[in-house]
Order: sequence, then C-alpha cells, then structure tokens
Amino acid sequence: MDMLIGGKHVSSEDKEDVINPYNGEVIDTVPIAHRQTAELAIQEANNAKESLQEMSAFKVSNKLFNVVEKLKSSREDFAKLLTLEVGKPINESLVELDRSIETLKLAAEEAKRIYGESVPLDAGLNGKGFFAFTQRLPLGVVVAITPFNYPLNLTIHKIAPAIACKNTVIIKPPTEAPLTVMKFAELLNEEFPDGVVNTVTGYGSEVGDYLVTSADVNKISFTGSVTTGMMISQKAGMKKVTLELGGNDPMVVLKDADIDKAVKGVINGAFLNAGQVCMGVKRIIVDGEIADEFAQKLVVETEKLVMGNPLDSKTTLGTLISEKAAKQVEETVSNAVESGAKILTGGARNGAFYEATVIDNVTADMDLVINETFGPVAPIIRVNGVDEAIKVANDTEYGLQAGVFTADYANAMRCANEIEAGTVFINKQSTFRTDNMPFGGFKNSGVGKEGIKYAVEEMTKTKLIGLNLR
Repeated sequence: MDMLIGGKHVSSEDKEDVINPYNGEVIDTVPIAHRQTAELAIQEANNAKESLQEMSAFKVSNKLFNVVEKLKSSREDFAKLLTLEVGKPINESLVELDRSIETLKLAAEEAKRIYGESVPLDAGLNGKGFFAFTQRLPLGVVVAITPFNYPLNLTIHKIAPAIACKNTVIIKPPTEAPLTVMKFAELLNEEFPDGVVNTVTGYGSEVGDYLVTSADVNKISFTGSVTTGMMISQKAGMKKVTLELGGNDPMVVLKDADIDKAVKGVINGAFLNAGQVCMGVKRIIVDGEIADEFAQKLVVETEKLVMGNPLDSKTTLGTLISEKAAKQVEETVSNAVESGAKILTGGARNGAFYEATVIDNVTADMDLVINETFGPVAPIIRVNGVDEAIKVANDTEYGLQAGVFTADYANAMRCANEIEAGTVFINKQSTFRTDNMPFGGFKNSGVGKEGIKYAVEEMTKTKLIGLNLR
C-alpha cells in the first residue's frame, strides 16, 4: 500500500513488510519514506489549508458524516485487516470499528460547534463602551503520530477533530500496523480536497523527527511511549503539543468491594487487546482481608479465556504485536518470580502469544509494576486498608486512569480525590472510555486532552476582536 500525499499515491524504493503476528506471514508492504517525502507532505498540507478553510462548517460536517457512512459499509473489511496486522481477536477489532465510527460521528457533530464567546470588557478598568468577542481558528497543519494498539480509533481521535476545526493533517501511522490507518485516509481523501489528508510511513528517527521539528507544522498530537513523548516535547519548539503517553493504571479493591464485579473488571481491563492498552489494569491493589478469595475467583475467570487464531470469533485472547514484545513480557514476569512473586495461572509464551497470567505476592518495588508492562498480566499487590492502597496507587511516575471498587462511598470519594490520575472511576476498572469524555493523564502520562470536544480546543487558537463603541 502506498502513501497518500497531496491526493496522489507516493512510493519509495525502500519498503517495509507488514507482518501478521499470528502466523508471521507478510500481509503487505509499505514504503519507507525519507526526509524529502516528509517535506512534500508538509508542503501539500500547507497548500491545502485555504481550500479547507474556505468550506463552511456545514459542508465540513456533512463530508465527515459521508465518511461515517463509508466506514460503516466497510466495517467488516476494516476489522479483518486490523486483526491481521495487530493480532487482536476479530470481535475486539469490530468493537474498535464501532468506536471509530462513533468517534467520527462526534467529530462531524462538533464541526458545527466551534464557538467563540462575548467578553465583557467593561468588567475591566476603562473597558466601558467596548464590545469584544472571540473566534476559535484552526492552527494550520496538524501532525498525528499514532500507536499500534488501537491504530484506527486513536488515529481518528486525532485527525477527525483536526479536520472538524479545519486543520489539514499529516498522519504518521505505526510502523508495525499502518494498513488500516492508510486505508481510512483514502476514505477521507475521497471527500476532502487533495492535501487535506496525507500519510507518511517510515521510521520515527527520520521522518517523525523531521515532522516534529519543521517550522511549517503547527501542532503535534502523539500517542506512544514516555521516552518518545519527552523527545517530541523537547524538539517541538513553539508548536502546540498533545502527548498521550504511558499508563501504569491501578485498580484498588477495598475489603467491602463486590468481589465478583471487581474480578470482571480485571478480566476486561488487564487482558483486553492482550494487555496492550495504556489505560489497562496494570496493578491490582487488593485489601489483604479479601485477597485470597479475590485471587481464587480471578484465576477461575482467567482460565476461561480462549487463546487462538484472532480471526476465529471464539478467540478472546490474541497475540501481542510481535514475538519480541511477548519475550519482553515473559522476561518481566520471570524477574518478578525470581524476586518472590507467584504465578497462579498462565505465564507461558508461544511465539507472539503470551498466556493470560495472574501473579500474586507482587511488591511495589518489582519492575513488573514499577514500569508499564504491556501484556496480558494481572499482578496482585496486597495492602492493609485504604491508606496503604492510595499510597501504593500513587507510587508511580504515571497518572492516566484508575479504578476503585468499594461499597463505602466515603472511601470511594477519598480515593477519587487523592489518587493522582486524570480519571478515577468508582466501581469500574481503568480500562473504560467513551469517545466524548476528556482523556489524558497527569505526571508522565502526558499533557493535553483528547475526546473530540477537548481535542478541538487543543487544535484551535483564540483570537479576540474588540470594537470601540464610545
């Protein structure tokens, strides 16, 4: 599949295979772009700004709704391609398609709601006799750098609000899973003028770095690792930047919690997409009084998961993105066991597969829970009461999302107020998101917010216009 730049298909002599992590087969090849290709994409995106900004909000909205219908009609084809390149179960891919459609709808609706406001200048000294109002204007060119775990939905979370407020976009899709994103860009290109949507494949060290540092780019929206996010922040200069980085999300289970509901939260939160979710349940902080019962029930439910061909609708646990990624999880779990943790179920790797694993007796000083483990692992940390639970929950460089299970709403609100995270859910795991909510974390989990309305705010600039009526 070729890149899309200025409405034309662009290739390169250098190619990269896109590998199916389930069977190692080559699905397709994509070009490896170099600096001159990134330059061309920036030029075409800038050339297209005027044609997009001349469109009415009504027209932009209708065109986005047209893309919604096109994506709906191709839902199964997109889901299959997503499963082939990422390795997630087909049912999870279909859910990602449904969420992608919903996210695109929200952007189409938001295109008609780019509001300014009146400003009462007479509230300030010497302001009497003035009338002022604000406008929200597009930034210009937005670069979206997206990850492999939810490649379509997370790309739409960046480019749909960007286009809704009349920015042109350059997408650098994930090297491991670029195809679904590139195919979606073609749908957008059918509706919008050439150059409004551009795709550039290649390595971050070359094209990504050039896109980030270019003075002709106005905004970077990145989802990925903390290390890369910090590099982008240092190199971006005066550009606006949104960084959605890692998560090491806690799920606190207090002694009065509904244990069955909490166990279900772990199953849905720790093993979704084989644990490759930034807001996934990464640390299960359980009161010692109920820890044994909780662990037993969690093992029973974990062993019901079906690992197999991701295209089989019966499969509930697919592969990791690569065998290399599975080996990293395997090594991290082995190190925890050597330090005293105990595997209750799972713990075996086969190629890019890693079994759903419940591991007990984990302590807060183990690498398994200090760093973000991107795999299907449910580590249990036993604590004594709510004070210790909150302390352990906050003992991390991350602060994306958190979940607390308890029947005591005084403790629930205390956890909600004291846990350092961008979102805290009560009686729900951290792995929950609606596509209209503000999404973004504290500490090293990033800066800025996504969620269509909030992303639009991040992708516009405010101008004040004042009239002297004296």
